[in-house]
Amino acid sequence: MLGDKLGILSGKVIGQRILPSEDEPRAETSFEVSGQLDGVQVTMMGTYWSKVRPDGSLYGECPNQGVFMAPDGVGLWTAAGVGWFTGVGTGVSFRGAVYLTKAPASLAKLTSVALIFEWDVDNDSNATGTFWAWK
Repeated sequence: MLGDKLGILSGKVIGQRILPSEDEPRAETSFEVSGQLDGVQVTMMGTYWSKVRPDGSLYGECPNQGVFMAPDGVGLWTAAGVGWFTGVGTGVSFRGAVYLTKAPASLAKLTSVALIFEWDVDNDSNATGTFWAWK
């Protein structure tokens, strides 16, 4: 069941590169966003890869390449999602789940739930993530 809305984080894509591939195009994206997550001020950083699937949709993963920085420490996260190009330049939208694999005390209760996300990046590299607890 979709639970409480935990927060909205915003910031920027800070780097992109195309990865070697023999099948479908793959890109690597690094970002930094910040805001309140479950009432705690956090900065979230990560690097995810995504690929274009045969139907034109996107699949992406952040395989243990993400951190949350909170006033009381650093947490680690992993994620996966599906998405699409928005049709505006390089804009994309993804939907998926984030899992905190390690968390500071202020976010420790989030290690036992999936964080469902909406991730949107516009043509100017502005990134916004909205998060809910899936209980």
